[in-house]
Amino acid sequence: MPTHRRASAPEPDAKPGARILKKYPNRRLYDTFASSYITLTDVKKMVLDGQAFEVLDAKTSEDLTRSILLQIILEEESAGLPMFSTQTLSQIIRFYGHTMQGMMGSVLEKNMQAFVDMQTRVMAQNNGLAEAKAFTPEAWTQMMGNQAPAMQNLMSSYLEQSKNVFEKMQEQMKEQMAASGGLFGAMPGFTAGKK
Repeated sequence: MPTHRRASAPEPDAKPGARILKKYPNRRLYDTFASSYITLTDVKKMVLDGQAFEVLDAKTSEDLTRSILLQIILEEESAGLPMFSTQTLSQIIRFYGHTMQGMMGSVLEKNMQAFVDMQTRVMAQNNGLAEAKAFTPEAWTQMMGNQAPAMQNLMSSYLEQSKNVFEKMQEQMKEQMAASGGLFGAMPGFTAGKK
């Protein structure tokens, strides 16, 4: 059972400055900073607020942060407005265990960062009227509709950047694996001769 102290020594495996959440066998999460139990909704709020945190197993100190974030994504995807289509999820699953798994993770991460950068530029063009996280899907749709030409240019730039990253990745892989013969035919979603 956790002790109720506000300030505690940092966990041995914790990142400096990260808020430590402990996961107990009863599946409850304990916030060592606030000295209270919290829910996944509270953890989601920490993510939205940009707060650094780590989730550690209370007994073993194993890092469980990724599994908690995946639980939040699962809840969001099940809530009625999914971000990923069935086809997209199937494609992601096909990359697990594939030689391209590590590279695909890198491509997804770069694309996500490019999209965040685009979002930041949109906010800057709107004189920072509100923080990006405060915008509802409806507010974004309205704002984008009011600035159609500018948004089209930003979106085109983002899509072009994404396409260039993927094409560079394909070219590098073709060069590295030319001697392997036919490896690209086995790559999920890849069609030979497609540019």
